[in-house]
Parts: sequence; structure tokens; C-alpha cells
Amino acid sequence: MKHEIILAGFGGQGVLSMGKILAYAGLMEGKEVSWMPSYGPEQRGGTANVTVIISDRRISSPVLNEYDIVVVLNQPSMDKFEPKVKKGGILIYDDYGIHKPVTRTDINVYRINAMDTASVLNMEKTFNMIVLGGLLQVVPVVQPESVILGLKETLPVRHHKLIPANETAVKKGMEIIRKI
Repeated sequence: MKHEIILAGFGGQGVLSMGKILAYAGLMEGKEVSWMPSYGPEQRGGTANVTVIISDRRISSPVLNEYDIVVVLNQPSMDKFEPKVKKGGILIYDDYGIHKPVTRTDINVYRINAMDTASVLNMEKTFNMIVLGGLLQVVPVVQPESVILGLKETLPVRHHKLIPANETAVKKGMEIIRKI
């Protein structure tokens, strides 16, 4: 099974980290993985996206024109990547900051209220992990336990104290995602 995924949003939303953690989780499960980030010169506030491919077989190229799964966290990313979801594919979005509804009817659409949930729970720094939990609920690309192992690999040791909060966020994301 091969999953071609793009995660997109503003810099500072944890898009690149989410992709890196997902890629590490795939590696932990012995899968073939490609991780290709793309971002502008802005560290925070500019647009950022990351393509992650997780497969049981070799990956021929990390460059894609269409995706099985698109996760968008802002309107510019929705505008750019909604047309690039493969027919029958999946679009996941956080509705915070999305002003125009999804127009396609040939894809499966899921909404996750990750930003609002993170704010209510006072867990703003785990917003991206809430989104990742939602993705894993819809398509179990990797096991949640592997995501926690991926966190241990990607987070500096000084931040390992945040792993339990991130684990809680993944579980919360799995609970709150809804099909539209």
C-alpha cells in the first residue's frame, strides 16, 4: 500500500514537523518513506507544505502532481491543493481560517476543529498533533504508537517532557475528526 500525502499551511503551524514525525513513524514500521518539505523564506507566517510518501514498496519519485491525501490548515493551501486531490481521495481541513467551502464532490472530505480544540484544552503547541491524530483516524497510515516513537526521534531531548501532551493531542484528534 502506498499513501501519497501533502500537509500544507502557514509557517509556525507545525506542518513540517507533522510531516517529519509521520515520516519517522513510517521508518519505525519498516516502510519506505519520502519526506520533501517546501517553504518560503519566511520562518513564521509564510506558506509551508511537506510531501510525505509512505509505502510498502520502493518509492520511484518524491515529486507528485496529485495526492491521495491532502491536509490543509489555511485558505491559500485549500485554494492550491484542493484541485490536486486524486478522484476518490481524501481532503482533511481545519476550518479555522478557511473561508471558502470545499467545492469538489468526487473526493472524501473531513473537517477537524483542531485549532479550537487546542485552544479550549490550552494545548496550542500540540495543534499539529491533533491534526495528525485526525489523519490517522481516517487513514491509519502508521500506528499511533509509532508517532510517539517518531516524536522521540524528532524532538530535542529537552522537549521530551512534552511527549505525553502530544500523545493526548493525537488521541483527541482521532476523536474529533468528522466526515463532511
